[in-house]
Amino acid sequence: MAALVNATVLSRWLIALLMTIAAALGTTSTAPAETRDKLTIGITQFPSTLNPIIDSMLVKSYILAMARRQISIFGHDWEAMCQLCTELATFDNGRAEAFDGVDKAGKPTGEKGVRTRFTLRDDAFWGDGVPVTTRDIVFTWKVGKHPETGVADYRSFQDILDIEVHDEKSFTVVNRKLDYRYYAMSGFQPLPAHLEGKAFAVPKDYRNRTLYETDPTNPGLYNGPYRITEVVPGSHIVLSRNEQWRGAAPTFNEIRVRTIEKTAALEANLLSGAIDYIAGEAGLSLDQALAFEKRHGDDYDVVYKPGLIYEHLDLMLDNPVLADLRVRRALIQAIDRQAISDQLFAGKQPVAHSGVHPLDWTHSEEIRKYDYAPDKARALLDDAGWSDIRNGVRHNVAGEKLAFEIMTTAGNRVRELVEQVLQDYWKAVGIEVRIRNQPARVLFGETISKRKFSGLAMFAWLSAPESLPRTTLHSDFIPSPANSWAGQNYTGFNDPEMDRLIDAIEIELDRDKRGGLWKRVQQIYADRLPAIPLYFRADGFILPKWLKGIRPTGHMYTTTNWVEEWRVE
Repeated sequence: MAALVNATVLSRWLIALLMTIAAALGTTSTAPAETRDKLTIGITQFPSTLNPIIDSMLVKSYILAMARRQISIFGHDWEAMCQLCTELATFDNGRAEAFDGVDKAGKPTGEKGVRTRFTLRDDAFWGDGVPVTTRDIVFTWKVGKHPETGVADYRSFQDILDIEVHDEKSFTVVNRKLDYRYYAMSGFQPLPAHLEGKAFAVPKDYRNRTLYETDPTNPGLYNGPYRITEVVPGSHIVLSRNEQWRGAAPTFNEIRVRTIEKTAALEANLLSGAIDYIAGEAGLSLDQALAFEKRHGDDYDVVYKPGLIYEHLDLMLDNPVLADLRVRRALIQAIDRQAISDQLFAGKQPVAHSGVHPLDWTHSEEIRKYDYAPDKARALLDDAGWSDIRNGVRHNVAGEKLAFEIMTTAGNRVRELVEQVLQDYWKAVGIEVRIRNQPARVLFGETISKRKFSGLAMFAWLSAPESLPRTTLHSDFIPSPANSWAGQNYTGFNDPEMDRLIDAIEIELDRDKRGGLWKRVQQIYADRLPAIPLYFRADGFILPKWLKGIRPTGHMYTTTNWVEEWRVE
């Protein structure tokens, strides 16, 4: 009977969702292709900052990829590729060389380090005409490794022992660890030393003094096909062609990225012609894209791409109630994640049992899986001391109520729907859950990044292939005032075995041995539940028929990394 009731709950919310979507009416833009020199993109969030190495946020990466280039990224084939470098550093091409590590006293550590030599492209320039040089590489390293700047992945910068400069374009990175990603510098985003140096004069204030915050339209901040020319917080960002870009010329003179937080309004704006394209990375959810295609498939191209992105609930483990593993397991067993996938997403967004996608070679099936088992959830809560039920809500012997707060991005219709479904599931086992959502800029820029949420926070992680979860699961990366809120271990998860495994994976070059370590990482995640995995997402890209060249990758490097390939037909 309980399963039937919950199915009815889901159906009720699904009908409400479809009615909301169906209410969005309008007409499509009919401007002739030859007049299209501007493109307007709709997304659901606004970035908390434009500084590329502070805070991790998908929409920031999406926008900056049009205006900036990294040393290297992962391509459509899920293999590393150069952006600013001329070639990757491998042992075969002679650009990589291992060495025996020593400690500060000069004694051998027994570990291998690696020296990797890179050369910057001759045609890389900042938007003010200043060449991108090794000066920028060294400066970025100094900013990233400083303990007071609060960058998201400061450890990768601290692992660099030295950067040896050979000339303006060539340098060697001396890394204390020979890790499995040694051949690339994926994620290294050069900062313009000639502009950012003054902002870094007081490292602890860099987050607020960076020009990406105080003067974001300064052309010298950007080295990509476009540069940012207008920023209206919470509303839109305008990008114009970068005259100093020496690569393939982009099609559009201007790209405007509008933030429309409510997804129903996002669709309405597309149909009215106010925007041209809804970004798949941060636009309509899968169910909305499917419904849109049924109604407007003749007028738009809808492309679906499953990828390395999973929706989950971060749990605040500093909360003594959530620190109890019995409560965490009760929370996940009280919800029917398969029903959510089937009824809200037509089964196209599979249930996640860990943070590693089945498409990733590191994925393991040999982990604990939690089926929908409300009776087991109730028993776990009883065992944890929450056995006194008053007015449908559990209390402990001290009279404290079992109640939590759940947060997500305000205006995201599907996330808000899922919140309400979760709220109903947990209510059925005696847990009271209050919903308190915030705009994405506040939620990610302040509440989550500074660990100000008290209960559960629902959002997604998007990763690269075989992405080591150092910043999200290693105890060294728990954000705090002491480390200027660096790191992304927002739950506060602290597990010595997990720390050792992450450290071991990083320096294991043998793929088979690394696979065994990866399996154990997933087993610990599933056993200890620092977060509740919900489902792996598939993105729906809503494209006008005349817009071509957009190729989703399925991983963290967005389509905008190839914006110069977009074209009008």
